[in-house]
Amino acid sequence: MITTDFAAGAPCWIDLGVPDVPAAAAFYGAVLGWEYESMGEGEDMEGGMFRKDGKIVAGLGKLTEEGARPAWMIYYSVPDADAVTEAVERAGGTVRVAPRDLDEWGRMAQYSDPLGGQFAVWQPGTSKGVELVDQPGSLSWTELYTTDAAAAKDFYGGVFGWWYSDMELPGGGGTYALVTPAGQPAERMHGGVMELPAEHLALAGGRPYWHPVFAVTDCDEAVAAVTGNGGSLQMGPEDAEGVGRLAVCLDPAGADFVVLAPSSD
Repeated sequence: MITTDFAAGAPCWIDLGVPDVPAAAAFYGAVLGWEYESMGEGEDMEGGMFRKDGKIVAGLGKLTEEGARPAWMIYYSVPDADAVTEAVERAGGTVRVAPRDLDEWGRMAQYSDPLGGQFAVWQPGTSKGVELVDQPGSLSWTELYTTDAAAAKDFYGGVFGWWYSDMELPGGGGTYALVTPAGQPAERMHGGVMELPAEHLALAGGRPYWHPVFAVTDCDEAVAAVTGNGGSLQMGPEDAEGVGRLAVCLDPAGADFVVLAPSSD
């Protein structure tokens, strides 16, 4: 369960980088009921915030990095971004964006894990992170697809102090590692790690990648909105016992995300 008190190592912010900001704003508005608030003016807007019911749920910006694919970036709350940077480097990761201040809002940095999975951290200032989670139209889970789950668990455990509990997937689908922030009880688990062969990770050229899971009230309605507004499906919709009904989706730019209607059990 993701909450907005943002324990150390818990997800606290997400943002999307795409080549066409107005198109992405329209797509997520149709799919998740988000309202877009531009930080600029006119048709050349470079980015801004998404809100749901008036509360900030995500950021949106124009993709500017050479060769980068459209994707969601997940940020984890930390008390000291510089200390995390040192831990990432010790553990064999790469610093993509060195720690830097964003005015009084906070301090951020971006990294790649040793196998290439990209993630980020946020050291809060006046801004702690998103204002709505675990509700329809907001972030409810984070997920890493990786070619080596054991190595990923070692790396992120060393960097964030995460602890894990493994569950066997039905039908011989392998093991799924549930992620919980250091020092937090199991009900505060916020994500999962799933091992897949490189050929199943074509979106990132065979490298691992993180993606967000958004809660919705009706998975099939969300999927119809995805496909009806230029997006596509990678998987589903399908029912996951004890979890809910979910689908892995791509927005029109190719950024991946999951929609999940949680089970009422």
